[in-house]
Amino acid sequence: MYTSFEKYLPWFILREIPFIGNTMYKKLIHQFQSPEKVLNASEAQLKKIDKISAKIINGILGHKVFQDKAKKELDLILNKNIKIVTLTDSSYPVLLKQITDPPLFLTYLGELDNSSPCISVVGSRTATAYGLSTSENLSYLLAKKGFQIVSGLARGIDTRAHQGALRAQGKTIAVLGSGLNKIYPRENKYLFNAIADKGIIFSEFKADTEPFPSNFPIRNRIIAGLSCGTIIVEAAKRSGSLITARLAGEYNREVFAVPGNIQSKKSQGTHSLLKQGAKLVENEMDIMDELHHFIHSKKIDHSTPLQNHKTAHYKCCKTAGPEILKFLGPYPVHIDVLIENSGMNSSQITSQLLDLELVGKVNRHQGNYYSISEENH
Repeated sequence: MYTSFEKYLPWFILREIPFIGNTMYKKLIHQFQSPEKVLNASEAQLKKIDKISAKIINGILGHKVFQDKAKKELDLILNKNIKIVTLTDSSYPVLLKQITDPPLFLTYLGELDNSSPCISVVGSRTATAYGLSTSENLSYLLAKKGFQIVSGLARGIDTRAHQGALRAQGKTIAVLGSGLNKIYPRENKYLFNAIADKGIIFSEFKADTEPFPSNFPIRNRIIAGLSCGTIIVEAAKRSGSLITARLAGEYNREVFAVPGNIQSKKSQGTHSLLKQGAKLVENEMDIMDELHHFIHSKKIDHSTPLQNHKTAHYKCCKTAGPEILKFLGPYPVHIDVLIENSGMNSSQITSQLLDLELVGKVNRHQGNYYSISEENH
């Protein structure tokens, strides 16, 4: 029987190999199904991976030189009772797995909950009183409606978003731009502990990683990737929150923006998003009108492999119809994923999707993504 150390060591070794980005990690795991098989792959097998470089191949072939470093980090994690969820675990966040560059694994404190949908609330670290109260009140009301509130534990909007969810006795998720041993900002230590007790704190960084500025844009893709929608409360023209909004759009998730004072620089970023088509938010019902179907959640049976859940862990179509409906839900799914999950060929898939689109049962989204139309949820 595997111990935790034996189970996770190959994941930690794989992360130590230089030049491998998260997109390549996903390709490797998809191809070989486990980190052990990646590490034991031959040069010929590795060369079949699209866009893999010679440096990465050489690193994988010579991976034993990274074992000591990986063991040291894993020891630190396990001794601190920090938990780990990997890309192949059934409890890995389903929406996050759908992005092009999900983390190979996440370290976390708290208890995973994949039965409730997530919505992120982000904005300025130096927010106005209006922005702070709006962030807390929106988060409170959305948590009451059943959403997990995702944010980054930063000062300002993020802090008040977490506090609003906790005040509602709901769930909140903090995604750090540092390791779990480095609470940032330090004044949020109490909030950090409260979230660890009542929600989840995620990090993809090593436990002792400092909060370097370069970490936060990397962290923002996780915030966007976890969530079915992202709300920008206050943001200047150049703001990390706008990165989160851009990523949410790229992931085919909803983007919301709260209007502010036209004379405030802290509203310039949110107003820019509104001009680009973000949905205007005056109260929580503006969000519920777009995302109400996500609160009809079903608990995931963790005994079933993640790939068999597809997108159906939220309320799905109950209407009898073509086979492809079994593989669709409210979240947009790429046609390549439908082909892989259903076992049908592309012509069968395309024909069924076209028929369903014509009768209004399926929505087609930009980039060959498909979802069940709202009236069929």
